[in-house]
Order: sequence, then structure tokens, then C-alpha cells
Amino acid sequence: MDALIEGQAHVDEVVASLLRPLIDVELSVVFYDLTTIRSEGLSEQEADVRKYGKSKEGGIRRQFVLGVVQTADGLPIHHEVFDGNVAEVATLKGTLERVMARFPIRRVIAVADRGLMSSDNLKELSTIKTPSGEPLEYILAVPGRCYGDFVDLLSPMQKKHFDGAETERCREVAWEGRRLIVAHNPETAKEQTAKRDLAIKGLEDQAADWVGKLVEQDDGKRGRGRPLSDGGVRARFYHAVLEARLGRILCVDLKSELFTYTINRKARKLAELMDGKLLLVTNVPDLNPEQVVDRYKALADIERGFRVLKSEIEIGPVHHRLPDRIRAHASLCFIALILHRIMRQKLKAAKTGLSPERALETLRRIQHHRVHLDNKLHSG
Repeated sequence: MDALIEGQAHVDEVVASLLRPLIDVELSVVFYDLTTIRSEGLSEQEADVRKYGKSKEGGIRRQFVLGVVQTADGLPIHHEVFDGNVAEVATLKGTLERVMARFPIRRVIAVADRGLMSSDNLKELSTIKTPSGEPLEYILAVPGRCYGDFVDLLSPMQKKHFDGAETERCREVAWEGRRLIVAHNPETAKEQTAKRDLAIKGLEDQAADWVGKLVEQDDGKRGRGRPLSDGGVRARFYHAVLEARLGRILCVDLKSELFTYTINRKARKLAELMDGKLLLVTNVPDLNPEQVVDRYKALADIERGFRVLKSEIEIGPVHHRLPDRIRAHASLCFIALILHRIMRQKLKAAKTGLSPERALETLRRIQHHRVHLDNKLHSG
């Protein structure tokens, strides 16, 4: 591993040279995403990449962040290790510039998930040029927290194109000199609305039950268990609302002495408007809305690559302490992921019907024996 650290730049160049023939230099759609890798140990090192941050698996953990770039064919071509508390939006521009410097692609369409969408990122992406001098093209998903910024555009689109739709539809509208692609899935919309309505009704029923008990206590009736208080009910209901992620719809009055809440009808209508929606921002001029959505949905394959890294390749938890050794460990695992993906391509091309996992399991059962009989070597 120490030898890999010393020769990391040379190893990266050799890997890139082997990957270049597999990449379409005329047009390459590249997908970029990040995941978190859990780290063990409590020691502190100089320039330590192990930081406490929000894990993709949930909770706060000591970790580092791994960024991966792969092609539309599912081939990983670049990786980077970041501090465990890095903001996702801060990683995109530098990573894409290094990818384009290493791979002489004439036209690049970068596809990235919701966590990488920000106004600053959009401005920075507009300044990136490909090696041929052409501007970088991109497809970015709009995070749900920003959907409210597009109400004025979505409301007329909903009435004109999506109300009454029975199948998925895609439309577009101009937004700040870019294209805003809106995909609406009516089945998903119905499911999300029904799930929210059920959660709201459950919370309302719980609130009514608590209010009933508070009224009975005020009338002098004693029930089982500890007596309730308005402050206690208010706190319990407020935490239940936050846990259900309905804080914008169910508004608890935290200043009132008595337990009280209101339903924000406008926020509820807004949530229903956004149900079943996927919003994408792009500057790609020659893909229709359906093609843009298909490109974005292919990003899910990079998530499958992360699952391979964490399950089959077992990249984490990492017990290394030194930053260089952590980077070397990540590099070895990334090379293993490349081999896994190339194996997947070869198996698919040969129409074997086998996944890399199944193929490797079959290979593990193969045995080779050498036997000496009468001074003769027999093998098989």
C-alpha cells in the first residue's frame, strides 16, 4: 500500500490510458455522485479526511466521502476522496475539470443528483469548457426543498398537461436561460398524496385524543397513567409532526399556553402540486424532455456501483488512520470496481445470463489438481 501511495499518480495515469479506448470521445454522458464510507478509530491525524458528518445510511458518523464518475455504459472512470463533512455542491466543478483534463472528450454531458444542485454550481458549471473548447453540458436534478421556487411555472403546466393524465408525461419550460424539464408520474403522485393524507389524519386523530384527555382532566375526571399537560402534549405532537416531515403543513403554536395547531392549506396544496414530479435543469439543446429524463434515471446505476463497493468489495468500514493510506485503500477498491464493471459488460456481451457475483461464485468452485503416479504428473 505504501508503494501505491508513492506511485499513485503513475497508477492513475495507467488506469486512465487503459480506459480511454473504452470511452466515446465524440459524446460521453458522465454520471457523478458521492457516497459516505464509515471510518473507525478516534485518533486525529494531520490533514485527516475522517470527519464527522451526515452518513448516507443515516445518523452522524466519522467518515470520508467518495466521489465517483462513470460513463453511461456503467464504466467507472474517476474517483476522489473528500473530507467526511464536505458539502456535496463544493465537489462538482473541480472533479469534472480533472476528468476532462484526463480524458480528451469533445462533448460532455454531466448528470448529477439533487444534492449537487445550487445556484452557485450552475454559475460555475457555465464557466467549464471541454478540451475542445465547447461548454460543458449538464443535467441536474432540482432538490425537493427548492420545488417551491417553481410554483409559478408548474401551476399552469399542471392544469394544461398533467391533470387527468394516466401515464407519465414530460414537458419543459424556459427558466433563467436554461431548460426546466418536468416529468409527472400520476401513479406516484396518487401514492404520495394518499400517504401524506393518511399521515395527517393519523396526527389529527392523535391530537384529538390528547385534547379529549386534557378536557376530561379540566373537568376533574381522572384517567389511567400520568396526567397530561398542554406543554407536554404540544412537545410530543410537535416532534411527531417533524418526524413525519409535515412541519410546513401542520403548524404547532409553540408560544401559546394551550396546545393548539393549524393546517396550512396553501402548503398542503403546494405539496400535492409537487407529488409525482421530477424537476431537471439542463442546458443540453438537442435532447427532447423524455431523453433528458432517461439520461437522469440512468444515474441509478452509479448507486448500484456504490452497493457493490460496500457489499462485494467491502470498502468499509475503514480502519486506516493516515490520509494517504485511506486514499490508497479507496484507489484499490475503485480499481476492483472497474474490473467488476468490465466483467459485467463481458458477461452481458456473451449473453451468459450471469451477474459478476454469480460468475465469481462459479469460478470459486473450480478446482485444479496435480497428482504424481508412477513418476508421471497428472493434472486436471
